[in-house]
Amino acid sequence: MLALIWILFIGLIVGAVAKLVTPGRQPGGIFATMMLGVAGSLVAGFFGRLLGLYSHGQRAGFIMSTLGAILLLALYRLITKRHSTVESTRGHVEPPRDRRAA
Repeated sequence: MLALIWILFIGLIVGAVAKLVTPGRQPGGIFATMMLGVAGSLVAGFFGRLLGLYSHGQRAGFIMSTLGAILLLALYRLITKRHSTVESTRGHVEPPRDRRAA
């Protein structure tokens, strides 16, 4: 039980650092920040094992966990930016351009 609390606490710190380092405003409260840090640690561990930095069963460090959380934030921004531009253009049809004028 204490291990789970410790993982969540470290996840909160990692998520907060990732949000501070990433420019702009990030959505979510304390719970989303905590889950971002935990997910960043999982992503960092996966890529660390893939690259041969970590062996099986070895956990990602603080810096790699923060980098994983920053990667997740960047992916989130990429997806929501693309989604918001699609939403804003719904129902709007531009008239055809005159090619001779350009």
